[in-house]
Amino acid sequence: MARVEMDRLTKRYDGKARPAVQDVSITVEAGELLVLVGPSGCGKSTVLRMVAGLEDITDGELRIAGRRVNEVPPKDRDVAMVFQNYALYPHMSVFDNMAFGLKLRKLPKDEVAARVHETADMLGLDKYLDRRPRELSGGERQRVALGRALVRRPKLFLFDEPLSNLDAKLRTHMRAEIARLHHQIKTTMIYVTHDQVEAMTLGQRIAVLKDGTLQQCADPLTLYGRPANRFVAGFIGSPSMNFLDAELSADGRTLTVGGEELHVPEAQQASLKPWAGKPLALGVRPEHLGLEPGPQGSFAGRVAVREPLGNEILVHADTPAGEVIVRITHGTAPGVDEAIRLSPDFAHTHYFDRETEAAVGR
Repeated sequence: MARVEMDRLTKRYDGKARPAVQDVSITVEAGELLVLVGPSGCGKSTVLRMVAGLEDITDGELRIAGRRVNEVPPKDRDVAMVFQNYALYPHMSVFDNMAFGLKLRKLPKDEVAARVHETADMLGLDKYLDRRPRELSGGERQRVALGRALVRRPKLFLFDEPLSNLDAKLRTHMRAEIARLHHQIKTTMIYVTHDQVEAMTLGQRIAVLKDGTLQQCADPLTLYGRPANRFVAGFIGSPSMNFLDAELSADGRTLTVGGEELHVPEAQQASLKPWAGKPLALGVRPEHLGLEPGPQGSFAGRVAVREPLGNEILVHADTPAGEVIVRITHGTAPGVDEAIRLSPDFAHTHYFDRETEAAVGR
């Protein structure tokens, strides 16, 4: 196991005005599974490749197990990486694919065979060792790619969107496999994905990136319940958080949403006082919006779309303050084009500065 310390990591490419990654500082504790998540182009794979040594570091410092490795070549970092496209040798058997790195290191044949068989047994690949990659399913190929990394027993595992080529059912299965594997071997892992569901279910902590900068790094429940800004709030959660244009009264006691007044709970008034009289964005998750008048007031809406999903119904509604989604887990949902009243659960509301998008009143 290795502790990984990223200290203001920055990556600039020639000819690009904006850095691909800027001042990213994250410490990954020994044995931790950290997920890097964000939209395409946010810099998460670039960070991973800098840790692996596949990209040069423009500025900042990277330490693995206390050792500065900025100029250390990839082969000397004791890091194993699993790629999105498996990168298996098509002419080799599963055994030879898994053993290839060990043979390059000139390990004794007996040790190579023992490690491969042990890892294959752990991953359920023992009956496929004589097959070629073309004879395997996508999930089996991904397990071979995992096995090839595991047999090396490195200090650090890096995963670069390893499940994005799999279908939805197989992705769910492989997520569970990777979580089980981490619990079993307890090695430090850094996992990159653009899928926030994958991030929430796998990561002990999640680092959210946008435009090459770190937005927030925390455990899944903190990210969901206390997002640092509007981007994190909207990115984490499915469906994403609803954002409504709102105006806080001069005395900080009422919030005008869609032309109607909602009463701010007394417990929140003190923390919101610096924003009295200013425009805010009110954030409410779909499960925290009710479809009937609440004790703090309500505002009007009209149902545009219903999405029955079996265990829940998602109701899309148009309101004067913007479109919202309401999650209904029991009871009946209103019909399309039906007028409704919407009431936020103020125990779970979020407020964001409309200019800076930072969370306020926390």
